Amino acid sequence: MRRKRVPAAPLPQRDGIDPVRLRLPEDPEGTWPTVGAYLLGRYGAAVGAERIGAMLDAGRFVGADGRAAAGPEPYEPGRWLWFHRDLAPEERVPFEVGVVYRDERIVVADKPHFLATTPRGRHVRETAVARLRAGLGLPALQPAHRLDRLTAGLVLFVVRPEDRGAYQLLFKERRVRKEYEALAPYDPGVGLPVTVRSRIEKERGVLAAREVPGEPNAVSRIELVERLGAHARYRLLPETGRTHQLRVHMNALGLPILDDPLYPVVREDGPEDHRRPLRLLARTLEFADPFSGGARRFESRLALSDPA
Repeated sequence: MRRKRVPAAPLPQRDGIDPVRLRLPEDPEGTWPTVGAYLLGRYGAAVGAERIGAMLDAGRFVGADGRAAAGPEPYEPGRWLWFHRDLAPEERVPFEVGVVYRDERIVVADKPHFLATTPRGRHVRETAVARLRAGLGLPALQPAHRLDRLTAGLVLFVVRPEDRGAYQLLFKERRVRKEYEALAPYDPGVGLPVTVRSRIEKERGVLAAREVPGEPNAVSRIELVERLGAHARYRLLPETGRTHQLRVHMNALGLPILDDPLYPVVREDGPEDHRRPLRLLARTLEFADPFSGGARRFESRLALSDPA
C-alpha cells in the first residue's frame, strides 16, 4: 500500500528549528478518548500534566489545516499534529559559521569548533544548520553529511530537499575526497606516510570509540606536513567515515591530536574551554557534482593554531 504523503508543516521554523511532527497512532482498545488524553499519556511524564494542559490552552498543538487542537476533541487515528518544543537555554558557541560557497543547490560552510552540525541531545539551537537556515533565509537547508561537533571545517549543505539524496549518495559511495589537517605531537620514530587499517566500534552511550579485532572497517592515510618544534602538522586522508576514525587512528600511532578530550584519556565532563579546541580541521572537499558533472573543490578558510 502506498503511504500517504505527509502534509506540509503549518508552523514556521523558530530560530531555524523545525516544529515537532507527530501522527496519532491507531488505538483499537480505545485508550485515548480525546486528543488531550493522548498528549498527556505521551508527554505528561516528561514535561508534566500541567505543562501539557497549558500548551493546549495556548493553542500550541496545531493540525494540518493550521487550526489549534483542543484537548477535549475526539481522538482521530492518523491525524497529524505539530508543535514547537520548549527548549532549554544553551550556551552560545562564540564563533561564527562561515560561508565558503553558495549557489541555488548547495551551501558549503566552515563550521567552527564546538558547534554541532545538526540538533542532537542538548545541542539544538546552537547548531550549524539552525544558524545557517536563519541567517541565509533557507528554511529547507539540510546537511549532506555530518562533521563531529568538536571538529572544525567544511560541511556541505543542500538547499532543496529534492537534491539532497544525490549529494548524500556521493558521501555514502565514497566519491568525495576529504582532506583533514591536524596538530599533534612530533615523533621521529613514527614512520610516515602510513595507511592505518583497523576495525573501529563505538557503543551507544560510550563517549570513546575503540579498535577491536576483526575485519578492518576504517582506513586512513596519515602524512607529515611540517614539524613545529615538539608538535607537527599532519595531513589526514580518510578512505572511510567511522565515528572518531581520525582521532582513533592518530592516537593508535602514539600521536593523539592536541586538546582531544577523549583520546588517549576521557576527560571528566565540565565546562568547555573555547580557547583550546580540538586541533582537527576538515580542510578540503572534492567531488564531481551529481547534476552538472563538473569538478568541485572547496578549501576551508579556517586555520589551526599551535598551542605551544
